[in-house]
Amino acid sequence: MADQAELARPESRDTVRAVNPATDQPGKSYETTSREEAAAAAKAAHSAFRDWRGTSFADRSAVIHKAAAILRSRHDEFARLMTEEMGKTLDEGRAEVEKCAVHCDWFADHAADYLARQPVDIGGPEAFVTFNPLGVVLAVMPWNFPFWQVFRFAAPALMAGNGALLKHASNVPGCALAIEEVLHQAGVPRDLFRTLLLPSSEVEGLIKDENIAAVTLTGSVAAGKSVAMAAGSVLKKCVLELGGSDAYLVLEDVDVEAAAKVAATARMVNGGQSCIAGKRFIVVRSVLDAFEQAVVEEMRGYEMGDPTQKGTKLGPMQSVKARDEIHRQVTDSVRAGARLLLGGHVPERQGAWYPATVLTDVRAGQPAHDEEVFGPVAAIIAAEDEAHAIRIANASEFGLGSGVLTRDVDRGRRIASEELEAGLCFVNENVRSDPRMPFGGVKHSGFGRECADYGIREFVNIKSVHVRPLEDAAHNRVE
Repeated sequence: MADQAELARPESRDTVRAVNPATDQPGKSYETTSREEAAAAAKAAHSAFRDWRGTSFADRSAVIHKAAAILRSRHDEFARLMTEEMGKTLDEGRAEVEKCAVHCDWFADHAADYLARQPVDIGGPEAFVTFNPLGVVLAVMPWNFPFWQVFRFAAPALMAGNGALLKHASNVPGCALAIEEVLHQAGVPRDLFRTLLLPSSEVEGLIKDENIAAVTLTGSVAAGKSVAMAAGSVLKKCVLELGGSDAYLVLEDVDVEAAAKVAATARMVNGGQSCIAGKRFIVVRSVLDAFEQAVVEEMRGYEMGDPTQKGTKLGPMQSVKARDEIHRQVTDSVRAGARLLLGGHVPERQGAWYPATVLTDVRAGQPAHDEEVFGPVAAIIAAEDEAHAIRIANASEFGLGSGVLTRDVDRGRRIASEELEAGLCFVNENVRSDPRMPFGGVKHSGFGRECADYGIREFVNIKSVHVRPLEDAAHNRVE
C-alpha cells in the first residue's frame, strides 16, 4: 500500500492543503494539530474513555446505529469529498459510505454477543472469560478508502468501550474531519474520538504517550515496521494491515471468459488502489494465450473518465507522484523483459491519470512481479501446472489476499484453505472485506485481524476470572 507520508502538500508548518488529483489543482486548506494539542487530546480521550467504558452495550449501540443513519443521509456529500481529495469515482464513493453504514449497524447489533462473558467448566470453582476495553487506541489510516478504513476500526473499537484518536493520511483532511463530525453528531463524546491533523513524524511520540493504550495502522510495510517498533518499545498492542500483492491462480480447467471478468474486477477496484486488489494473475500455460486475450478485452472496458460522472469506471490516481511511481514500475518491468499488452503510457492531460494496463511475461526480478503495484496494472505470470502456480503465489513477501479460478469447486476449496499463504483466499470471486469475516494478512502484509469477533477482540483485555466462596479457600491449589 502507498506510504502515508507522501500524500499532501503542506502550505506551511500550520496548514495542510488537499489537492484534487483529477486536475492537480489545490483544494481547501486546513489547520494542522500541534504536538501539544495532540498530547492534550490523548489525555482528554483517556478521561472520556473512563466514562464511556461504563456505558451499556445498548447505549453504545444506539450511538453507532445513529452514525450509520447519518452516513446514509449524507452519502452524496461524503462521496463527493472523497472524489475531490483522492479521486475516487462518485459511484465507488457512495458504495463506500453505504459499506461503512452496514459495518456500523453490524457491530451495533453484534458487539454484545461478541464480547459476552464466556463461562468455562474447570470442574470446580466458577470460571469465566471477560472482554474489557483497553483504553484509547491510536488509528493511523490511509487515503485509499478514507471512510471505510476508519469505520472498519472505529465501530468495533467504540462498541467495545474504547476511545480513539485518528491520524489520517494527509491528503484527505476533509474526510478525516467529516468522520469526526459524524461520530460526534451521533453521540460519541467529543473527547472520546478526535481527528488529529498531524504529520507522520509525530506518530511515534503519540504512540509512546502514556494515555495511548494501543495502535492500529493500515499502510505501507515501511510504515508498519516503524509503528511496530515504536509500539514494541513501550510494550503496546498493535494491529497492522499492510501491503499486498494478491495472487490469483488461473487453472487449466477454468472458464476463461468468466475468469477474465473476475480478474479485471479484482484488479480494478478503486482504480487498482487497494491492498486487496488482484495484482498477480498466475496462469497455467495451457490457457495462457486465451486468458491474455480475454483479460485485455475486459480491461479495455475500464476507460478513464470524469470521476464525478455516473458510470465512470476509472478515475485518476490519488496523486501525480503516485501515478509516476506506477509508471516507473511498468517501464522498469518492460525493460526487464515483460511485454505490454494494454495501456502503459501516461496520457497528455492535467492530473494523476493512468490507463488500465496489462503486462505479460512477468517474472521474478521485475517490479510487477516483486513489488506491490498500487494502480490499474494487471501482471500475468505463466505457470506450468497447479503446483508451480502455488509456489509462485507463495514466493512473495506479502500474504494478504489470494484467489483461485477453477471449474472444480472442491479443488479450489482445497487450494484456498490449505495451500495459499494469505489471510484471505477466495474461490471464483474477487477478494473483499466483510464485517462478518476476519480481515488481515500474514508475512509482510501485517498481523492481527479486523472485523467479526476476531477483530473486536484485538483491543480488549481477554481476562480469566475465577470465583470461589471464601469458606472453600482451603481447597485452593497453587500452580
